[in-house]
Amino acid sequence: MDVFEAVLNRHSYRGKYKDIPVPREDLVKIMKACLSAPSGCNKQTTSLIAVDDPAVLERIKEVIDPPAAETAPAAICVLTQRINAYRDKCFAVQDYSAVIENILLAVTALGYQSCWYEGHITDDDRICDRIAEILQVPEGYDLVCFLPVGIGEGSAAAPVKKAFGERAWFNSFGKNE
Repeated sequence: MDVFEAVLNRHSYRGKYKDIPVPREDLVKIMKACLSAPSGCNKQTTSLIAVDDPAVLERIKEVIDPPAAETAPAAICVLTQRINAYRDKCFAVQDYSAVIENILLAVTALGYQSCWYEGHITDDDRICDRIAEILQVPEGYDLVCFLPVGIGEGSAAAPVKKAFGERAWFNSFGKNE
């Protein structure tokens, strides 16, 4: 699958997953592609933990409430470090966002499904802290995202997108001439 196919075919999948393990080689391939994402001032603030041990994955799924990705055979957790880069600005959010998009595209290119769970785990109930404890994440790192990985039993529905001309222009806002 070329990059344009992956971009156009990537959709959030929230359904059930087939009981087929994700080979470790595929998880490594996905993570290597992700870690090549751009990083503000090359601070490389993003790290990853792939989870393919069913017992560890089950412990993580038990703390996600409301439940998500209950049948996924693997997951990738995204960690960030808040490191100042340029003029005392931290680009951690931009860094991990680029990494997550690469994860989603790599997952799609390999024929798997996923979904970006961030707000679901980082809001007031701080599910991310409980996941980080399970994964023995050291202090100084924040777990910011949980992405299930697997072959979906179904397909992800493509959301309705606004027309190109409503969101993209040439040379000036609102102009497509």
